[in-house]
Amino acid sequence: MQFYDRRDEIKALETIYHQAYNSSKMTVISGRRRIGKTMLALQFVKNKQYLYFFIAKKAENLLCSDFIKLIRDRFDVPIIGEINRFIQVFELILQLAQKERLVLIIDEFQEFYTINPSVYSEIQNLWDQYKSRSKIQLILIGSVYSLMVKIFEKSSEPLFGRADSMIFVKPFTVTTIKEILQDHNGFTIENLGIPKYLEIFIDNRIFETDQLIDLMIQKDSYHLNEGKNLLIEEFGNKYGTYFSILELISSGKTDRSAIESILQKNIGGYLDRLESVYEVIQKIKPFNAKPMGRIVKYKIKDNFLNFWFRFIHKNRSAIETGNFHYIRQILKRDFKTYSGLFLEKLFHELIAGTSEYNRIGNYWEKGNLNEIDLIAANDMQKTMLVADIKINPDKLDIGNLKTKSKAIVSKFNDYTIDYKGLSIENINDYL
Repeated sequence: MQFYDRRDEIKALETIYHQAYNSSKMTVISGRRRIGKTMLALQFVKNKQYLYFFIAKKAENLLCSDFIKLIRDRFDVPIIGEINRFIQVFELILQLAQKERLVLIIDEFQEFYTINPSVYSEIQNLWDQYKSRSKIQLILIGSVYSLMVKIFEKSSEPLFGRADSMIFVKPFTVTTIKEILQDHNGFTIENLGIPKYLEIFIDNRIFETDQLIDLMIQKDSYHLNEGKNLLIEEFGNKYGTYFSILELISSGKTDRSAIESILQKNIGGYLDRLESVYEVIQKIKPFNAKPMGRIVKYKIKDNFLNFWFRFIHKNRSAIETGNFHYIRQILKRDFKTYSGLFLEKLFHELIAGTSEYNRIGNYWEKGNLNEIDLIAANDMQKTMLVADIKINPDKLDIGNLKTKSKAIVSKFNDYTIDYKGLSIENINDYL
């Protein structure tokens, strides 16, 4: 699959590369698995002198053996003696970089925590010694977000304050997804919900919803364990409670009291960590709510994880017994309802992309009354968009929308209000 977008990230890396001519620079790239971190780094180093090290889960001396082979293949340099510690490899590269500019990519950098945690303090010591006299751009990639934050942002850690820049790789924008699908003759408005696994669907030439479901829900499909694989390293041995919370949020139990009533336990600490440490969920308040307002909902930020908890984790018993037909039937029955939630999120992104509004959000009142899918305001021009969003345009009701929005609109008497019904047919208007 060809490389798409990431222009801002490539530009940032190029800027740092030129700065590294005078003094070594350290860049951290993080983001969840399969988001495109490695592809970004390898695209950037095309036509540059570079080394790529992948930190596999194996003994340190075996890693060093692999890395020394790569160095010998790339550089004509004598390597004397036995090298069985990573820090020896790292010092060798820093010495090479004193003579010529070099990019070193270390992928899955957080894995040293299980292989040899002392590597981090050893790297810090050598980095401080060689930084000013080497010409190296060090790119450190990690997919366990909480560990990467700990390594570089916790003041007690040896590499705290050493990174010159940090890049967090986000999912593709809707515009980029459309471009990719069009290039492979697979674009339809309905397909905009599959961005996380575009490469798999493109390779299989599958773009219809029923075909996508059949591909994902079958024996030995890695999608069945993907959510667990993505998060279990983050959560550790307490993943069961976190997974229960995420399953409930994905199923519509989006406020704390509803979740606690089901789990029969206080989950405040879990929600805080899911939001601020792991960045899996997002706290949502009604549009124009006071900063300290108590009306709060939670949503899962990642589309695939929301899908996985809603349909796959929730039906784990059926998967364990091999009843994939049952899960496919549930998916095909409920997917349109689920798609409605995605459509709402999609329009929030599209409206934000117009740059016409400085505030965008949902609105509801206590008890989930008078829910409004989207409100956007331009406080400088005093304009406001109030929108109802439905998959089926026949279900849009502007009269009902005006009734539900009376309370919030009354607080903006001097604003020009634009009431709109948005359906799947309107997406192209914003792409």
